[in-house]
Amino acid sequence: MTKETKVEETVSTAKVTKEPKAKKKVVAPEEIVATEAAEEISAPASAIEETPAEAEAPVEVEVPTAVETPEAVEAPAVEEAQEVSQADLDKSVVLKKGDSVRGKIVKIEDDKAYVDVGYKYDGIIPLRELSALSVQNAADVVSIGQEVECKVSSINDAKETMTLSKRAIDSVHAWEQLKTKFESGEVFEAVVADVVKGGLVVDVGVRGFVPASMVERHFVDDFSDYKGRTLRLKVKEIDQENNKVILSQKDVLDAEFQISKQQLLSEITIGQLMEGTIQRLTTFGAFVDLGGIDGLVHVSELSWSHVEKPADVVKEGDLVQVRVLKVDATNDRVSLSIKQAQPGPWEQVENTFKTGEVVEGKVRRLAAFGAFVEIAPGVEGLVHISQISHKHIGTPHEVLREGQTIQVKIMEINTDDKRVSLSIKETEEAPPAAEKPERKERREPRDPNADAYTNESFNITLGERFGDKLSKFK
Repeated sequence: MTKETKVEETVSTAKVTKEPKAKKKVVAPEEIVATEAAEEISAPASAIEETPAEAEAPVEVEVPTAVETPEAVEAPAVEEAQEVSQADLDKSVVLKKGDSVRGKIVKIEDDKAYVDVGYKYDGIIPLRELSALSVQNAADVVSIGQEVECKVSSINDAKETMTLSKRAIDSVHAWEQLKTKFESGEVFEAVVADVVKGGLVVDVGVRGFVPASMVERHFVDDFSDYKGRTLRLKVKEIDQENNKVILSQKDVLDAEFQISKQQLLSEITIGQLMEGTIQRLTTFGAFVDLGGIDGLVHVSELSWSHVEKPADVVKEGDLVQVRVLKVDATNDRVSLSIKQAQPGPWEQVENTFKTGEVVEGKVRRLAAFGAFVEIAPGVEGLVHISQISHKHIGTPHEVLREGQTIQVKIMEINTDDKRVSLSIKETEEAPPAAEKPERKERREPRDPNADAYTNESFNITLGERFGDKLSKFK
């Protein structure tokens, strides 16, 4: 094989090797590399004619160098193309009034909040569009970095202004959720935003109103400290057309009370000692909260001593010990006693008082047959009318009055029957008996002839007296 033939084969081989690499051209720099590669191939061809042994080396070394250069240039070129494409994509986004957008709060001022929604410029939420309720500062509703969904209220690309409304989107979602909760009876929480005349205002996505009568199970006179409280609520009434939502916490409390009451009623037993709180007072007694059910302590069961009105011995909020007297599960009633949860006064009577002892007492009641006198709290004795006074009296009211403090003598103690016999007159000295005046007989002067008349009168016979009348019977 001649030298010319070898050169042609070598050049031919180089060209074959370079052609696949040249097909990777993407941008102008690659064409430059390809041109340089072609020139390099031509140079060795002339050299090969002089030194055939060195012809193959340049081809093997130079070809890889020519291949690496386009790849190094290609990477930044692709990144630049991607950046340009993203910029073009951003410019292609078109927003219009009524669209819903999502974004993050990037800046907050007193009367507005700025939102990055991925558009050419940030949107602005005015203070009035942040919440369904009246707020004083935007920071009270949103915070920087918070994700929000808004509705485009207006947009002007020429002026680069976009007004958004968070309230509009919140309202749509809120009505849907409230309808679901109303139908299911779901209990949810909400914070009291404001105290107004007639009740409380809460933010549930829309303005919710809790009437004063639906806040608690009991009457509340002042709601001023309810602002900021979290309430557990149920939807009582909903009217989207008139933008009206009525909520109730009382319904939640009533339902919980019924469940607790039924459970408690099933556990209470007669004679059981329990602890409770005085809930309210009436003229006939006191209602005690046992932790889910109210029981009644009748005025007669408040104390062992006589009680005129419940307020004399207890007050609302007092913690008391009570004994269960009766349970009526059908009518949800429990009768309680405070005095029977305490040691009875009769248990100490025998140790405190002795027969024949004179003690001080207070007249509690007067009856036709005598007076009831309290000698210790819960211990009353009877002074029979015959033991009230040494002189004869028609009724105890002649010498005694209710509430009067007197001295009495204990005549008898019967702890089994819880009776004490008392006497007032035994504490007093009996008045001396009045001396009876001597009876003077009036005697008339005696007629000396009286005996003669008397004897003569007795000496007259029947014949002499009725002789002429008896003669006709002969």
